Amino acid sequence: MTTPSSGPAASPVPPAHWSAHYEAGKDFQVLGEEEKALYRRVASAVGAGRALDVGCGTGALAAFVHDELGYETEGVDFAEGGVARARERCGDRIALRVADAEREPVGEAGAYALVTVRCVAPYWGDRARVVRELGGLLAEGGALVVVTHVAERLPESRRAIALDEDELVVLEAAFEECERYDVDGLAALVLRRPGGAYSIAEMAGEPVAQAMLGAGVVVTDPDGRLLLGRSARGMWSLPGGKVDAGESVTDAAVRELAEETGLTATSTRLLALLHDDHAGLRRVTAAVRALAWHGTPQVTEPHLFRRWEWHGRAQLRTLGALFTPSAHVIEVAFPGTLPGLALPHVYPLAPPA
Repeated sequence: MTTPSSGPAASPVPPAHWSAHYEAGKDFQVLGEEEKALYRRVASAVGAGRALDVGCGTGALAAFVHDELGYETEGVDFAEGGVARARERCGDRIALRVADAEREPVGEAGAYALVTVRCVAPYWGDRARVVRELGGLLAEGGALVVVTHVAERLPESRRAIALDEDELVVLEAAFEECERYDVDGLAALVLRRPGGAYSIAEMAGEPVAQAMLGAGVVVTDPDGRLLLGRSARGMWSLPGGKVDAGESVTDAAVRELAEETGLTATSTRLLALLHDDHAGLRRVTAAVRALAWHGTPQVTEPHLFRRWEWHGRAQLRTLGALFTPSAHVIEVAFPGTLPGLALPHVYPLAPPA
């Protein structure tokens, strides 16, 4: 669990912070009657089986799902203090363990009729990726229920614990079927049939002449996941931007990466030049791979990007809108990642790495 990453100063909160929260006798949103009624309806639709409560905290929802809905239930939370409180509440009847959903597997693929995520998603920096991974844990016909505070209903000072409309849409996009409810003042997404698709999208307005030459930067973490930014205009994009006067495309890639994410690239490779036509201009994009880099992604330009996330390449085909040049660069770097994508003119300069 991390603090929400939609602001420029977002940073991880360690498990010890949350353990101290729980050990002090504190909790989060009380499980209300409208929310319980929703879980009953979902359980009736998906049938019996196993359930997994992700971010279980002190175990209130896990106990309800086990005791009242009859599921063989597991609960995970990344804070020892929360799991300890949950064990006091649930005893041995529920399997409880410490696990961080953002950094490690938390369940068995295809095994659960019901997966619940309650008031936790805003604290995940890579929430779009994590929700897609949790969708992979569902058995056929199963449902993932994500319950969250809604930013528009909270004062500005408390919106970091909530998701706004765009963020809810991002989570819904990973599933073929979605129902949204208002329960006890919270938003509840009932998500079924993991799937979704990707599409390419353009920024609003016409490019200016100086934007004809740009660079898109491919950055991967040690697990091979690709860094993408959630644009303030509602699409996903690689780091990158236009080449300034006097710059090489690789220098521009290094500069844009630092300006947009705070990362420092120490080694790069120019993979290819891509030439497409948009709004009457010839747009040339350099596909640049960051071979070595250091730092932690940050939202340094909140007017351009809401947050940065690491995504497995298999997830990209379900992400929804991808900025067109970014989609082209991704496909050049990792051929076959975006099925059906028509590439523009491509001038390879180095083999994909």
